[in-house]
Amino acid sequence: MRRFGHFAVGVANGSTEMFSAFESGGPMWTGQGARVEVQRVRFDESFAEPPVVHVGLSMWDVDRNANQRADIQAAHITTDGFELQFRTWGDTRVARVRASWMAIGPVRHEDDWDPD
Repeated sequence: MRRFGHFAVGVANGSTEMFSAFESGGPMWTGQGARVEVQRVRFDESFAEPPVVHVGLSMWDVDRNANQRADIQAAHITTDGFELQFRTWGDTRVARVRASWMAIGPVRHEDDWDPD
């Protein structure tokens, strides 16, 4: 369990369309080339410490004639943002993906003393 100490707790959330590959014949749809997509997400306001980030698929459009494989995660989490990573493998063909995320972490309160 993560404890945030004396800080106020902030919650940020959003949704990101990661790619749309079927119109352009991108690698997620054709199965050729890199099968990973990375999007950098920046928070509207910084956290006091790196937050806990939860991500999930809010939309995915996949070929029904192949196995459906997906891995989505938040990586390189900082006080200002994180990398949203989606990957697939094998014969899976993915046309489009949208991911939603929520970050929960400590934020400074307006009454906090700042020595700087």
